[in-house]
Amino acid sequence: MLPIGLDTQYFHVVFTVPASIAAIAFQNKAVVYGILFRATVETLRTIAADPRHLGADIGGLAVLHTWSQTLVHHPHIHCLIPGGGLSPDRTRWVNCRPGFFLPVRVLARLFRRLVLAAVQAAFEAGQVRCTGTLAALADAKTRTRTLAEARQIDWVVYAKPPCAGPQQVLDYIGRYRHRVALSNDRLLDVEDGQVRFTYRDSRATTAARRKTMTLAASEFIRRFLLHVLPAGFHRIRYFGFLANRHRRDSLARCRHLLGASSGSSTAAQDATQHDDPAPVPAAVARSICPACLQGRLIRVEYLTSDRCRSVIPDTS
Repeated sequence: MLPIGLDTQYFHVVFTVPASIAAIAFQNKAVVYGILFRATVETLRTIAADPRHLGADIGGLAVLHTWSQTLVHHPHIHCLIPGGGLSPDRTRWVNCRPGFFLPVRVLARLFRRLVLAAVQAAFEAGQVRCTGTLAALADAKTRTRTLAEARQIDWVVYAKPPCAGPQQVLDYIGRYRHRVALSNDRLLDVEDGQVRFTYRDSRATTAARRKTMTLAASEFIRRFLLHVLPAGFHRIRYFGFLANRHRRDSLARCRHLLGASSGSSTAAQDATQHDDPAPVPAAVARSICPACLQGRLIRVEYLTSDRCRSVIPDTS
């Protein structure tokens, strides 16, 4: 189910880690990627719950990406979040300021602290491997010094411009939910054992950002395979009021409160004095379009197994 059914602005927030932590993640993907997800969610929900910032319980979608434009290892998490949340007593919807979600510097500092504490705990629990380029981290003093250095630098958390309307939200989700390290439209050619593709250089001037890179086929394949996730690892996760276990009830509550807040003051007062709307019957819920959440899916016919067989003849 896509979180696009709320009539509010949406924000795109990205959490990244410095090279020293990315190097640890490279050899310990399941452990460190899991830490990144947990730290991201805890950071967002903690800062959003603070009355000095938003004072609400938020929800959203988090997607792990592990690549840069040139396919090198660069783990970061994209989050798509409705611009507001439920008040602590769940009786009203709390909107964030137009065009502003949460202070990124505050998010970055808490994210840094949570990640480093969790990585340190993972080392102490023997969950982190230290081989090859990480062999020096097997020494406790070296490890402490490396994590202390990471604590002294500014980590990057940034927010992209808010989405304007459900269609743009859907476009964002379509791009970030199932994106792979390199899309087909960036591939230019494969010739004489060389792969040529385009990439965006964010450090260049706007006019010269689009560039071309050529790699040996073996190096291209090596870089592409860096981004194969551990078996069973989920790179897309929902959190807060969009978490799977209570998403349906929470979304119904959010829609109810958002509708009340956009109406008259009397309607808003009435909304706090009534229980949630009656649950939608299961048969009706199954027929609701999962994309727009308004239209109905109508069964036209059943296809039997005989009709679903391939029409391509077996010529073997």
